[in-house]
Amino acid sequence: MLRGLATIVLLFFNLLFWGTLVVLGGLVKLCMPTKPSRTRIVRLLAWLAEHWVGGNDAIFDLLLPTKWDISGIDDVRYEGRYLIISNHISWVDIFALFRLFHDRTAFIRFFLKSQLIWFPIAGQACAALEFPFMHRYTPEYLAKHPEKRGKDLETSRRLCRRYRFIPVAILNFCEGTRFSREKHADQASPYRHLLRPRAGGVSFALASLGENLDAMFDVTLAYPGHDITMWDFVSGRVDRIVIRARRLEVPAQFLSAAVTEPGPVREEFKTWIDQVWREKDELLDELLKGAAATNG
Repeated sequence: MLRGLATIVLLFFNLLFWGTLVVLGGLVKLCMPTKPSRTRIVRLLAWLAEHWVGGNDAIFDLLLPTKWDISGIDDVRYEGRYLIISNHISWVDIFALFRLFHDRTAFIRFFLKSQLIWFPIAGQACAALEFPFMHRYTPEYLAKHPEKRGKDLETSRRLCRRYRFIPVAILNFCEGTRFSREKHADQASPYRHLLRPRAGGVSFALASLGENLDAMFDVTLAYPGHDITMWDFVSGRVDRIVIRARRLEVPAQFLSAAVTEPGPVREEFKTWIDQVWREKDELLDELLKGAAATNG
């Protein structure tokens, strides 16, 4: 209990300090008259945000017994532009992925629910850093407001085009939500440890970055022996976190607008993502079975 409370308090003050600086910098960015000057401010804000990540990692290393089993990140550079896809299990995933790419690539941006922009400090800092905020419209709402259909994908396209001018790592949780057995059953998912992937956000990121994309990484997160919660992690109950990354070779046809539009290229892309997900599912099965055998 004490370890968990101490970790949360230190994480809060680390966010408060660096997040406030980013928010103030975001206000300065709004006053910048030209695109080059705003771009320079964005790069400065990303530099501040990277110090927030470093502070979090220092807190975890100081207070938690968790061992980080990481492999697969090589041949990357800070000035590059990368697309990252990952499975999604817990809020801990965010901290794990930041740790994986910290000091290797530029600061990660990822897709957020639009409501999170109102979360004190963190939401405004993410807006200043130009995270893509997405609306999650229900089918009933879209039936009444068909003009809203496709707005999220347009937001994704617009922001990804802006990322052409700054080094960036874009993260997309392809499943669109955190994994649970209930969601797995509701979807009738064909995978053992994953929900069905959504191709929309990834396809628009690929088409928008196009030939400016340096690499795409598939990251697999596993917490052997745990149905993990954030409290489990900060209180020191997670003894090991496994992160496996691999560079994906993206077929050239997926870097064009055709991948976002109905047609054979989009169908081919869906098949390609399905194969990536099946391979990820096999890897997760090996990691989790290996942990069970060791514990047994």
